[in-house]
Parts: sequence; structure tokens; C-alpha cells
Amino acid sequence: MKDIKNSEKELYRIAREKMVETQIKARGIKDSRVLQVMLKVPRHLFVDEALRDQAYGDFPLPIGEGQTISQPYIVAVMTEALELKGDERVLEIGTGSGYQTAILAELALWVYTIEKYSLLLEKAKKILAELGYKNVSFKLGDGTLGWKEVAPFDAIIVTAAAPQIPPPLIDQLLEGGRIVIPVGDAFSQILIKGIKKEGVLHTKSLEPVRFVKLIGAYGFKE
Repeated sequence: MKDIKNSEKELYRIAREKMVETQIKARGIKDSRVLQVMLKVPRHLFVDEALRDQAYGDFPLPIGEGQTISQPYIVAVMTEALELKGDERVLEIGTGSGYQTAILAELALWVYTIEKYSLLLEKAKKILAELGYKNVSFKLGDGTLGWKEVAPFDAIIVTAAAPQIPPPLIDQLLEGGRIVIPVGDAFSQILIKGIKKEGVLHTKSLEPVRFVKLIGAYGFKE
């Protein structure tokens, strides 16, 4: 039994290496810290057992509640854009499977993550605890409102599409802080990176994406 488990671990390790080489490095991701954590974090543990053989594929996968775990490349793009050095407090909107949370927890000082769906939040909490992450705080609620009680943040990542950048998130970003968010309609969006300078958010477009909708007061309606 132990030999089978070790063999499985090795297969997943090889799959991660292939994912990083062919999907992430090959498309221009250069941040060595991002590449290292994507080699390390066991993505297959964040999807249903029936989908584990597809966990390292170049596509998103369903995780329940109409939500998805993002394509590995998009996780890498968004994470690299946050420019994390290791001492940041990061707000994540949309815990989802917990995979992006784990990536952030490896790269930042503390991660504050908000999820709308209790079932997803509980599953993510469980797997993150099993993997030994202790620098994550969880909240169930409307991510478009941010997390005022523990703001401000050095970086904010939004893993669902919004029609606009929610104003509370801009307010809760520190001077010099970065936000990465998909903005557009329900069917297609542009990944936006914003940097707060002298109280104003300066944005640039990164690339076209397609995310599930961000539901909330400053997002899409149910």
C-alpha cells in the first residue's frame, strides 16, 4: 500500500513539473517564487477524487456550487501580478477550492480569504489544515465588500468576474498595493491589474479571461 502511495506521489510530482514547464514557464511566467510554489502545492488534492487525473491539465475544473478551480496558467499570471515578496497581508475574494489560497499562503505573510458558499469554504478549510497552512483566516460572506475589520491589505486578488472593480476593495488597499481582478460581462472579461498611488488606482490590462461571476453588492446580482 505504501509503495502504491509513493508511486502516486511521484506521478503527481512529474505531472506538476510538466505543468510548470509546458503551461506556465513556456507562456512567459518568470517569477521564480511563483514557479517554485506551483511545483510544490499538490493541486490534485483540491479537486474531487474522480477528477484527479485531470488536475494538472491546461484548463479549469468544476468544484461544485457552479464554481471552478482556475486553469494553472491563470493562477500563475494572477499570482505573479501581485508581486509578492513574503511580508504581505493578502485579501483573496473567492476561496473556492483553496488551491489559490495555498499558493498565496506559501508566498505571503498572511492570507485573508472570503467565500460566498459555505460548502466550498468548509472543504477548503479542511484541506488547507491537513496540508499544514496556519497563516490563513477565513470568512463566509460577500467578497465585494472586502474585509474592513482587518484592512488595509498589501495585495488583493479576486478570483471571479466583476462588472467593475468594487470600490470597497480599492478603499481597503494600502498605498502602493496591488489588485488583480477580471472585469467585464458575464461571458468574457479582461484581467486587470491596479496599483494604488496617492489614493488613486492606476490600472492596466493583462489579458482576456473567462471567470464565473462575482455575486454581491458591487458584483453581479444572483
